[in-house]
Amino acid sequence: MGEIQAEIYLDRVPITASNFIDLAQSGFYNGLHFHRVIPGFMNQFGCPHSKDPASRRAGTGGPADGQFKNLATGGMETRSNGGNIKDELISRDSNVPGTLSMANTGSPNSGGSQFFMNVANNSFLDHFSPGQSKHPVFGKIISGYEICEAISKVPTRNDNPVTSCEDELGHDQDVSDEGCLPSDKDCFFEVLH
Repeated sequence: MGEIQAEIYLDRVPITASNFIDLAQSGFYNGLHFHRVIPGFMNQFGCPHSKDPASRRAGTGGPADGQFKNLATGGMETRSNGGNIKDELISRDSNVPGTLSMANTGSPNSGGSQFFMNVANNSFLDHFSPGQSKHPVFGKIISGYEICEAISKVPTRNDNPVTSCEDELGHDQDVSDEGCLPSDKDCFFEVLH
């Protein structure tokens, strides 16, 4: 199908961006599937339990507790309480189509590895908007947005893709989409920072 490239906002949300880049470069996202797809809303990715697209635990996991380097400051940051990072509610980038945003449980400091690609104007999810949902934007798709849109249109049942949507982040090789997209061609997501 093609390639998705994203710009990561290291200068705007350095903790969130550094966490994402660390996970991508370490291979954490390799072999994971999109576990939540809501047409006209977003595509969610990044749960380690989604390696098995039929897992009932898909959408409930995160990375291991530990540390990672803040690429903006050179200091160390912590993942704790189930691999979560502290909320970084400092940038006023909005959840508009094509942006990447941290997923969380709705509780403070509960984001870890899961993120979503907005396919609609979801400004009601902005941390600076009224309401309880607070999802900071940490990047935007700069190439391949049509693939993101295609993923958002796959058949779903209870917001889960009926066929697996496999993706891989941060490697220079193609990955089979296993029938997720309306093409037999490969889908690849590249992290640029």
